[in-house]
Amino acid sequence: MDAPGTQHRNHCPTCLWSRHLDDEVPGDRSAECSGSMEPIAVCVRADGEWALVHRCGGCDTVHVNRIAGDDNPLALMHLAVRPLAQPPFPLEWLIRV
Repeated sequence: MDAPGTQHRNHCPTCLWSRHLDDEVPGDRSAECSGSMEPIAVCVRADGEWALVHRCGGCDTVHVNRIAGDDNPLALMHLAVRPLAQPPFPLEWLIRV
């Protein structure tokens, strides 16, 4: 499929997981870890582009990578709403405000 962001993709378009291959620059393939990179969040860059936040299960390195045009939209939305679905405090606290 020809979709934006697929030429240098570093993650699976279905599950959004990746492998820790790069260290300093995308595509450098200099990481020695090779651990699984779990998609832990999405973020929105200043220009409005969405990006995936990955954390390495082997060394805890965090990388931010742009999404691709054919990434699973349901998986992306699942990551986007995670903070709302699992807030860091009891929802009852909202009533106190």
